[in-house]
Amino acid sequence: MVTRIRQQWPDAELTWVIGKIEYQLVQLIPDVRFVVFDKSEKKQAVKKLRSTLRDDHFDVLLMMQVALRANLASRVIRAKRRIGFDWARSKELHWLFTNERIAPRQHAHVIQGFMGFADKLGVPETPLSWDIPLENSAREWAAAQADKLGTFVVISPAASKAARNWSADRYAEIAGRLVDSGYQTVVCGGPGKLDRELADAIKQQCAHQLCDLVGATTLHQMAALLSHARLVIAPDTGPAHIAAAMGTPVVGLYAHSNPRRTGPVNNLQHVVSVYDEVIEQQHGKTWHQLPWGLRARGEDLMQRISVDDVWQKIQQII
Repeated sequence: MVTRIRQQWPDAELTWVIGKIEYQLVQLIPDVRFVVFDKSEKKQAVKKLRSTLRDDHFDVLLMMQVALRANLASRVIRAKRRIGFDWARSKELHWLFTNERIAPRQHAHVIQGFMGFADKLGVPETPLSWDIPLENSAREWAAAQADKLGTFVVISPAASKAARNWSADRYAEIAGRLVDSGYQTVVCGGPGKLDRELADAIKQQCAHQLCDLVGATTLHQMAALLSHARLVIAPDTGPAHIAAAMGTPVVGLYAHSNPRRTGPVNNLQHVVSVYDEVIEQQHGKTWHQLPWGLRARGEDLMQRISVDDVWQKIQQII
């Protein structure tokens, strides 16, 4: 959405209030003033936001988050127009903090929802694209890794919660098949405990040696590396969406959320999902008949995804 505004309205002055981690990825986008909001600082973060923007009077505020924390923080931003989501997507009292709403869209992907804000402003439509400049050092590092690895595939196995992860033995089976097919396999992820433990379990259960980069990359290095990969295999997690932005094919693994809403953009044809069957079993209705965005509940839902189903999607790409 920001790229679309920059391309079509190059004279617009853009200020982006953004999370600390997200800023690390997009900080080099030109012609954007970034204001970092560290939600871990709670009330102090709002005070800093008020201080930073105390002299600003904006023509438009695009309220592209519905969380109550974001709604409350928005009160310190002065703007003539305060555009929020439509009634159906207006959760956590979001509507109280807005004076305009984007057009409703049934069964819209999250990205389409964001694009609704540009539509509301009257920004001409453009083909969906990302413009995320990366540090030269990160690109050089990734190029060197790609040279050493040859043709490689990335597995980013860990989601934010253990229940949303596929099992280590099945990742290991896929990694083994890839190596047998001539593709080096890289395991990547963040520095968290869950990422480390799952990566270690995969390596232990795989008969082949895997390249382990878990917790060893910056966001720019990871993005640059993903741009060189033949494909990426991941659940609904950050690297899957970064890879999609880099133009790399993604095999997404879904059970708890509807990939039509949160799947990697331009890669929904590659998704392996058991969401439809799970949500119908749990609620007695198809996903069409249920609230958009409804999550399935359960600790072992991801294990309904078979190795062969994932391998079939991989073969379609490679």
